[in-house]
This record gives sequence, C-alpha cells and structure tokens, in this order.
Amino acid sequence: MEETVLEEPICEEAILAEEIPEVKPAAMVNKNGVKAEAATASGGVASGGGGAASGFSGTKIFTWFMVLALLGVWSSVAVVWLDLVDYDNVIGKLSAYDADGDGDFDVEDAKVLLDEKEVKTAAPKKEMLKKEDKKKAENIVEVPVPKTEKTKDQSPGEVASKKNRTKGVKERPVSLVQKEAKEESAVEEQTEPIVKEVIQTTEGTEEEGQLPLNPSQEQQAPEGESPDAVGTPAKSEDATEESFEGKLAVEAGSFEAEAAVQVEERNAEDQPEDMLKYKAKKKKPKLLNTFEKTIKSEIDAAEKLRKKGKVEEAVRAFDTLVQQYPQSPRCRYGKALAEDDLAEKMRSNDMLQKALSTYKEASELPNATPDLIKATLKKRAERQQFLGRMRGALATLEKLVQIFPEDMALKNDLGVAHLLIGDNKSAKRVYEEVLAIAPSNGFAKVHYGFILKSENKIAESIPFLRDGLESGDPGTDDGRFYFHLGDALQRMGDDSAYKWYERGHQRGHFASVWQRSLYNVDGLKAQPWWTPKDTGYMDLIKTLERNWRTIRDEALSVMDQTTGLFVPEEENLREKGEWGQFTLWQQGKKAGESCHSVPKTCGLLERYPEATGCKRGQIKFSVMQPGTHVWPHTGPTNCRLRMHLGLVIPKTGCKIRCTNDTRAWEEGKVLIFDDSFEHEVWQDANSYRLIFIVDVWHPELTQYQRQTLSPI
Repeated sequence: MEETVLEEPICEEAILAEEIPEVKPAAMVNKNGVKAEAATASGGVASGGGGAASGFSGTKIFTWFMVLALLGVWSSVAVVWLDLVDYDNVIGKLSAYDADGDGDFDVEDAKVLLDEKEVKTAAPKKEMLKKEDKKKAENIVEVPVPKTEKTKDQSPGEVASKKNRTKGVKERPVSLVQKEAKEESAVEEQTEPIVKEVIQTTEGTEEEGQLPLNPSQEQQAPEGESPDAVGTPAKSEDATEESFEGKLAVEAGSFEAEAAVQVEERNAEDQPEDMLKYKAKKKKPKLLNTFEKTIKSEIDAAEKLRKKGKVEEAVRAFDTLVQQYPQSPRCRYGKALAEDDLAEKMRSNDMLQKALSTYKEASELPNATPDLIKATLKKRAERQQFLGRMRGALATLEKLVQIFPEDMALKNDLGVAHLLIGDNKSAKRVYEEVLAIAPSNGFAKVHYGFILKSENKIAESIPFLRDGLESGDPGTDDGRFYFHLGDALQRMGDDSAYKWYERGHQRGHFASVWQRSLYNVDGLKAQPWWTPKDTGYMDLIKTLERNWRTIRDEALSVMDQTTGLFVPEEENLREKGEWGQFTLWQQGKKAGESCHSVPKTCGLLERYPEATGCKRGQIKFSVMQPGTHVWPHTGPTNCRLRMHLGLVIPKTGCKIRCTNDTRAWEEGKVLIFDDSFEHEVWQDANSYRLIFIVDVWHPELTQYQRQTLSPI
C-alpha cells in the first residue's frame, strides 16, 4: 500500500538559498521547531531510494504525533460523553479557589481567576516573543535555575545578583530551550529530560517557599486597619496564581504556561516592589450564615431581580423567601433593600418607613453574621438621616458603636450624627475618644478642629484642621474644612490661608480663590461688583433709592435709642465692635411679626419677588457701631446678589472691600456685590453706620431653579 506524504510549505531558508536541489523533498518541521530533511549524514543529497527513505522517516515521526494528538482528543471526548469525570472531586478542589470569598466556587470566582490569569500571562508571553529572535541570534541555550528565597533585607537587584548561573549560560524558559535546540535527535529523546527538568525546578521552588501550595492563603490586615480596606494583598495573589499555573504546567505538560510563570517571576524580581502590586481586591462582606449558604441560589435569584431594577418582583421574591425561612437574616436584609429601592422609585416615605422596620428586624435575628449586622444598621441610619430623623439615626449609630467598639469609622459617623442635631459637646467627646485611640485619624481631626473653631478657639483649631486635610483620609477632602482652615489662618494674620484656598480651588471645592461659596449653581456669571443695569432689577433699585428716607425713618423707629442696636449679629464674623440687625424676610418668608413695625418698608418690597422670594437670602436692617471690624468672609452661595442701600453713613471711616476693590457707601444709593466673593468691612467713624440689605436672586437663574433650590 502506497503511503501518502503530507505536503508542507517550503521553509523560508530554502526559498532564499542560491541553489535549490530539484529532487530535495519538502522540509518537515516537527512540533519542537526542528527541521527534518532528506539529507545524508555528511550533508550531501541522497540518491534514489536513500532519499526516499529519509523523507519517509521524517514523515513517520510527524504522523505518529498526529495519531497521538487525535487519541488525546478522542480520549477527552470519551471522558465527557461517557461520564468518566468525578465531578464532586473536581468541584471540591475548585472550592480552594473561592476568589470572591462567599464560601463556594461559582461563576463569579471563575471570572476573577480568569481575569487575573489573563493579566498575569499576557505580558510575560508578549515579552517572551519579543526576546526570542534576539536570543536565537546569540545562539545561547539557557537552563532554569531554582530561585533563592528573597529576604526582607534584600533588594530585588541584590537577589538577582546572587542567582546561581552557569558560566556563559543565561536563564531561559524551558519551552524556549526546547524550541531552539539544533540537534536532530528523536523527539522522545528530546522531550523526556525536559519534563524531568521542569518537575525538578517546580519541586525545588516549592521547597524554598516561593510557590505556596495553599492558594487560599491570605495575609492578615495590619493591626489597626480594617480588613475591608486591605483585601487580599498583592503578594498573596501572586503566589496563588503562580502555584495554580505551575501545577497545571507539570500535570498537563504545558511548557508554555510554565515558561510564562518563570518569565514573570524573573521580571518580578528585577522590578521595584510597588510596581508589582495588583489592584487590591476589596474583601467581600460575609453576609451568609452556614444555613443560608444552602439556599444561596434562591437568594441570588431574588437579588438579581433587585439589581436589574425589577424592584416590585424583587420585593415579592424576598417576601416569599422570608416566609419560607423566617429566621434568615440575609433574606430579610434583601427584602429591606428591595423595599428601600421601591420607596425611591415610588417616592414614598411610607414604603421607606417599612424598609427601616425590615432593616431593624434583620439586624436582630439570631445567627446574623457581624458583617450583615453592620451593613444593615449602617443602611438604616443613613435612611433615617435622609428622612430627617436625626435622633433616630443617632440611636442606631450608638447601637452600632456598642456592638463594634473597635471600629473607628463607626465612631466617626456617630460624631457626625451628634453634629447634625447640634450637639457639638457630645460630638467633641466622641472625637476625643477616637483621637485617644487613633491619634492620626484624619477624619476625627478635621471634625474636631471644626468644633474647636465653632467655639472660637481659633489657634487651637488650626493644627487639627491642617493635619486632618494633609492626611488625605476618606471624608477629609471637604470644602468646609478648607474654608474654615483658611478663615482661621486669616484671623491669626497668617497669609498661608490663601495657599489652602488655592488648594481647595484646585480640588474643585471653590470656584476661585476669591469666590469660596459652597452651595452653588454652575455656569452663573461671576463678578464681585455689579451695576444696576447688570442685574436687570432696575425697577427695584429705583424704588429703594426714591424711598430711602422712608425706609431710614422706619429703621430708626425700631432701633434701641439707648444702645443704638438691633438684635446682635450671631455669625461670629466680628473681630471687635458692635454689629446688629433687624430681619424682615428670611429664606423667602417673612420673619415673624417684624413687618408690623415697619409696614411702609415691607409694603414697598411686596411686589418684588426677586427679593421677597429669594430663598437663599435675607432682607434686613444692619447697624454697625464705631470701632467695628468684620473679618474677611464669603457668603454661602453664588445664587444671590446683595444690595446695600445707604441710610445713615458717616462722612469718613466706613468702607467695604470685595476681592481687591474697596468702596464706600452713600446715603440714598445702592451698592451691589456678589457676597460669595471674599469681602471685609471696617467702621472707624465716630458714629454708627446704618444700611438696608436686600438679597435678590442671581439674574441668570431660571424660574424653575428659583422654585426648586433649597433654602439657605
């Protein structure tokens, strides 16, 4: 029977040769990159049957490889179709690779492992291919050398310099040694020692502790750090993946995988340690108790509905689970989350109240995991604050702190809860406790500094605010802290205040160094001083200026004739002196019965909603006595402009600065400025100064914005 010889394409070297023998059979390239040609031992062209015999020999080797490959494929098919796999045993092994930490091996774990493997092997393989041609030219054969254990005192460079190397020989992956060998020995003779070498190399590495056999091993979080923030360290991840791929390489004979691992290991030793760290994986909360792991698929199905936005179906699904498993904290927590989402969709406070009750029930069930209790009560406190139930949120957070006394983040949240109800004294005590345990806690520092400044302890507040901001801890990058640190420094005569204002601007908290308001609408025209024409409120301005004497007389009638004061200013803006005010409108509403005392003034303003309806402003009389200085400060919002109508103005000594432009008042005239820009006031005259302040909406705000913006 005549044997058919498979035709192979002629190699590139044969095409480039000056003379191509006409009777020379096609070159055969075997699996290891070794060409088998019809040639005599002396290199001459064989004649007659000799040449045919040589060609047949090369083909025979190739054919046997094809047969073995096909046998492997059919064996794999037989294993699957004839159900020869011990699936329980396989799944048991895979559970060691529980990447997401939920207690089993599922699709999410597979995704994590595959993603990590792709990241880890892609770069080394690419680098290996780039270097292949260069190493061929050098004609250097490399052998793998077991890695030495790297100690803490050794740098990557020192470790590399201490590797055992054969004189004149470089390290190479095994697969490259195999592919570049030039000997024409049989494939079986060439493969066997390489397999042994790979096994020896792997065994040697494991003995030295470089490839831990336990892939689920995790490094514990450093003392004082939350495990949630640390996750699985990069070092442990590297060891896990290398061990997994290394064992597969030996068991399956995949030299390419083993080579990729070796390339990566050598590259890792030659790079700085911080360049080797992968993105830290956040540790997944343990929300399932032992029983709930047996119904995980049912919980996941209901949770999937919620995450897809099918909240009504999710509520029904979790309600069914709660009825089936009434003692399951996770089922009840899922129901609370679904009710919470439904409340948001329906914009229903009643539904949100139902969710709050379900959160509470979930946290109080027996066998709830600590992570579930923490997640449930934190969510409940957050939603209570959303509803404005600050004292309820405070009680929830106090319970959390009792359960988890070592969690400084929970104590910090408790301090904020005290501040939200105006209990600065209790908040101060909480932050003192935190700082006693964790002196470098940035969140506690900025809030403690904020409280000290509110107590007018300006100098004492500065180091806490400054150190807290410099820490960069979560929750510290807030415009309020830049605002108050700069303000404290200004009051101490420290020009470094503007460095902090600039930093706050660069961080996006301030529109500019000068304009430092915190409650803003983007895109509004921003300039410190305005003309009546700029505002578009010409009618209002003319009314004020035409009737300034009437307004002045009513103001004088409500002033205390003995002290020359109104109600004292309460914003702690004075360095010295006396400054009082008498408010007619506040946040778009009349202030009590004040208009009964000045009916003509209020009557004049009733027809100007840009003023009386300005929910982010005030209408009031302001009197300032001689010797008063108001610190540089900014208003809270860019949504308003401030008009000052001069009523009683001393001839000299009274002035106002906005940014770097200083002006003076005139009786019967209106000054207009944007008080979101820094401004400062001096009263150095011999008698009081009386003005009428009217805040108006920024003219570029739409009617819809004026109706929907929150009051300030």
